[in-house]
Formats: sequence, C-alpha cells, structure tokens
Amino acid sequence: MDPMDGPYRSKSLADRRASMANSEEGTSPSPTRNVLTLDTLSTRMPARVEKIVQTRPRGPPTPNLTTPAELDSPTHSNHDPPPPPTPAASPGPDNMRPDWSAAGDQEDIFLAQIRQYFKQRSGPERTRILGDLLNLCTSQQLSFVSQYVSPLLKKDPFTSLPDELCLRVLSFIDDGKVLARASQVSRRWRDLLADDMTWKNLCERHDYRRRLSVRDDTIEPNTHIPPMPARPQAYPLVTSAPQVFGANYAPSAAPPLTSHSRSFDTATAHSKMTKRPPIRSHKSYFKQRYLVETAWRAGGQHISRHITQDQGVVTSLHLTPKYIVVALDNAKIHVFDTNGDNQKTLQGHVMGVWAMVPWGDTLVSGGCDRDVRVWDMATGESKHTLRGHTSTVRCLKMSDANTAISGSRDTTLRIWDIKTGLCKNVLVGHLASVRCLEIHGDIVVSGSYDTTARVWSISEGRCLRTLNGHFSQIYAITFDGKRIATGSLDTSVRIWDPENGTCQAILQGHTSLVGQLQMRGNTLVTGGSDGSVRVWSLEKMAPIHRLAAHDNSVTSLQFDDNRVVSGGSDGRVKVWDLKTGHLVRELTAPADAVWRVAFEEEKCVVMASRSNRTIMEVWSFSPPLDRSVGSSERLAYHPPKLRRTGLEFADIPAR
Repeated sequence: MDPMDGPYRSKSLADRRASMANSEEGTSPSPTRNVLTLDTLSTRMPARVEKIVQTRPRGPPTPNLTTPAELDSPTHSNHDPPPPPTPAASPGPDNMRPDWSAAGDQEDIFLAQIRQYFKQRSGPERTRILGDLLNLCTSQQLSFVSQYVSPLLKKDPFTSLPDELCLRVLSFIDDGKVLARASQVSRRWRDLLADDMTWKNLCERHDYRRRLSVRDDTIEPNTHIPPMPARPQAYPLVTSAPQVFGANYAPSAAPPLTSHSRSFDTATAHSKMTKRPPIRSHKSYFKQRYLVETAWRAGGQHISRHITQDQGVVTSLHLTPKYIVVALDNAKIHVFDTNGDNQKTLQGHVMGVWAMVPWGDTLVSGGCDRDVRVWDMATGESKHTLRGHTSTVRCLKMSDANTAISGSRDTTLRIWDIKTGLCKNVLVGHLASVRCLEIHGDIVVSGSYDTTARVWSISEGRCLRTLNGHFSQIYAITFDGKRIATGSLDTSVRIWDPENGTCQAILQGHTSLVGQLQMRGNTLVTGGSDGSVRVWSLEKMAPIHRLAAHDNSVTSLQFDDNRVVSGGSDGRVKVWDLKTGHLVRELTAPADAVWRVAFEEEKCVVMASRSNRTIMEVWSFSPPLDRSVGSSERLAYHPPKLRRTGLEFADIPAR
C-alpha cells in the first residue's frame, strides 16, 4: 500500500491539531460546550476576540510524539527497530504542566487583541481584570508575578532627575550617617554625595563652624580666630590657629572668655606632636567633627593617668597645644606634653603657686612668696624673677608676648615687661585684695574684695572707671570687649558696660558664692558654691538652663559651642549639652574632689583627689588616623582600648 494513501498520509498542521483535539475528547467538539465558553468570555471580551477563541485548538501536542512525516523520512525504514524513548520528565499535575504548543499566528493576534483591549480600559477596569486573573493563578505563578513585578516597582529617582534636583533632595537630610550609607547605594548616589556643597550645608546645620585643633607651624603668637561667618562658603578648611583651653587663662589680644576659660594661645605646633592631615573638603571636615562629637557622648580614650603621693591642692591647670601645665600649693609646677607623658618640674617658688599663665614656651607664675617668675618650659629654665609685690600674687594674665599683668593681695596691679624683667607700671586704686582680672586689648578689668571692679588702661597706666554695685567680695570676672560680667559672694552676677560703667543687668538665682564665670558671644555660664550651673542669655538677660550639677561647690567650669564641662568638690566631672541642658555623661569615676578641669575639642584633662593622692587623667576624643577609606565613610566611632600608665609626681626630675 502506498503510504501516502494510508493512515500515514502527510497531514497539514491544522489537520494534526484537529485530530489530536478529537482524540483527546473522544468526539468532535461539542457545540454546547463552545457556547458555554463563549458566553463566559463574551462578558469580558469583544466579539472579535470570541471568534478567535472558537477556532483556537484546546490541547497541546504530546512532546515526544513521533509524527508520520518522521517515519517517512529517508533515515527510517520499516525494518528498523523503534527509537529509544526520549528521557523526558514525567508529566506533573495539570496546573504545573507548561504549555509547549508553538505560538501560531492566530495566538499572536489573540494576545495583541488582549493587549489592545487592556490598554483601552480605565484604571478601575484594569484593576478588576488583573484581580480576576490573579485569582486564577497558582502559587507558583503568583511567585513568578511577584518576582517580575518587584523590580518594576523599584526605581531609582536619581537616575532620571538632573543633578540639581538630586542635590536639592539630599539637602533636606541632616543626618551624616544617612548620607554616608546613601553613598554606598550605587555609583550614581556616590557621585552625587561627592559634591562638597551638600556637606558644607550639613556643617552649617550642625554648627560646625569652628576648626578642630589642627596644628600649623606658621601661626604667629596670639593669633586669634575670628568668629565664623554665617555664610557657609566662608568656612576655612586648610589651616587654623590652635585653640587653648585652661582654667584661669585668656590672652588679651583675643576676646577673653573667662577667668577660668579656654582661649587662644600663641603656641605653635611641634614635630613631636601627632599631626592630622590638612582638611581640604567639607566632607572630611564634617566627618572629623562628627566622630569627635560622637566620642564626647559615648567614647573617648583614657590615654594617661599620673598619681602623686603629694597632698597638695591643684591651684591652676592649663591645656595648650603643646603642654599640660599643673600648679600646686606645694610650690611645684609640673609640665607634661599633651598626651600626659612626663616633661619636667619647674622649681623655684618657695611657697604655693596660686596663679600662672602660659604663652607659647613661656610661662609666667606667681604665688605666696610674692614673686612673679618667668619660665622657659622647653628647657625648664627660670628666666626672670620679678619682685615688687608685698603680698601673695593672686591672679595673672598676659596682654602680649612681652607684657604680663599681676594682681596681688597688696591691693595693686603691676604691669611687667617679661623680656627685660622690669616693672613698667603700678596700678593703684583698689582698697583690698585683687582677686581676679581679665584683659582685652589695651583694657584690663579687675575685681577686688573691696566689692568693686575697675577698668584700667594698660598704655596709660590709669583707672578709667570704677564699677560699684556688689555688696560683697568679687571672686570672678570676665570681659569680651563689649561687656563685663562679675560674680560675687553676694550670690549675684552683674553685667556692666565698660564704656560708661553702668550696670546693665543683675542676674540672680544662685544661693551662694558665684566663683566661676565664662562668657562666649551672647552666652554666659556661671557656677556657684551652691553646686548649680546656670546658662544665661545676654540678649534677654534671662536664664536658659538651670543645672543641678553637683552636690557641693563647682570648682571648675568650661564650655564651648556644644557642651558644658563642670567639676565639683563632690568628686564628679559632668558633661552637659549646651543647647538642651541635658546631662550627656559623667566623664570619670567618682573621686574625693575635683580640683580642675580643662578641655579642648579633642582632649580633656582632669585633676582630682583620690585617697589623699592627686591624680591627673588625660582623655582623648580624636578619631583614629589609620582608618581605611571604606570604614571612614561609615561615620562610626570605635573607642580605642584603654591604656593606663602610672607615674608619681615626686619622681619627676627637676630641671
């Protein structure tokens, strides 16, 4: 029999599909069944789509079916054995079996019609259609839909927006950690956040307007850092004058901050000190400031600790860019480097040292022996002994590198030329001990136990005016060139106009002696023997914060743009948030008493008494210098391990 005339006659593709459909159902398609299907679809599809559905074959061909055309091919004969079965997977459930039928022209038309129909529907209609289709899907199909849709919903807006709009969006983020994480999202985000304007604005929002203590060997003595302007483009980023913070210290050429305040010193950097690379971008500047602020709140490195058997009282403490200088009432002056390592002991006074002021490598000191001594701290040599006072030298300040002014219990102030060792002038007018003084430019102000404060001209050597108003001794005074603030045993703080000598305001609230004052801009911070610390607004002449700081007298007080650090005779050192007035932390373990505290932005020195021994603790808040680029972008501070060293003051060799 001719194969072409028998059951193996070649059939068209349409015939084979119709034959397979009939073989599956056993009969020809039922008209009734088709009508039911079309009725169901007709409610959702146009008439043209219904016609296509009627002609669409229902079942797919079996994947491994050998067609008659294959048997008639020249590679097969009637006597060849049947081919081995194809290693195809066993069919699974109907809802898991893929549709292997080849897409014909009619199916392409059908899908095109569906797409066109869907595009023409409204939003609610589209939602209804999609909901109906998803309800018919299996979990596997829904998983596929989820994987397909999820990337479509995640679109990076920065890829389509111009740089200006992207930077505008980023400007609303004020958290540096968020920006640091965002820079790791993609190269596009990293490139956007490399723009320095974003970090400049962030510096302005965080009030990062003052430089860290970056050392510069070219700084001249008494270089003053002017207040940072409000415009962000005015930030200096490469070099800056060093800042010095210490009790009882403030040179006159810069605005003095307080008799126990930080101020700007003349000392320059030295090769022995660790130098931080110059800050050349606002991003690196912000990162460095952020890490320092984080360390102040919950970190810091306790880098040094020195113990002495001496039972002397610490009378003065200064922290300069090069030295830590400690004076005691046992006539000794100890000089350390800024890491707390031993330098030398200055011996020459025969009685307690009650006042001192550093200026670069020069130190001027005075005490109960009535002498004023000039020292070279680099060599430990006593350069001059200035004699003239007839009683204890109680306070000292320097107006420039050559001029020192001392106040004494003999009621006088003396102006000294420390280069020649000669007394240039004697200021007479007070009727009792001169307890405190402050300098700004050519003007020196002094406070006395005679209850008055006086304004003097250094160049003329005369009293310009007398400030009367306190009812008891004046213990503290501060002067910024525009205002004078005095603290008295009468528990009040008075604000004076240095031009006409009038009292502008009386600040009341303390219940005991006000012995600690610091003024900075329009902010005044006071500490009293009642244990309280108060923050005042000099614009409104009203209190901002009332801090119940200590259980006993406030012995040391200092503040900057962000924090207030106070020490008390209750043995505690506390750090306060200047803006909120909240307690940030207690810096050290409780002691018997805290004599003095001095700090700069990256370092803090505490002098305390424990078990009848004087202890010096040095804390560092500097971020590590050897951090990798990747980790530095995380803006996360990891405190270094604690290193403790012990050294007795008595073992320090005298030079």
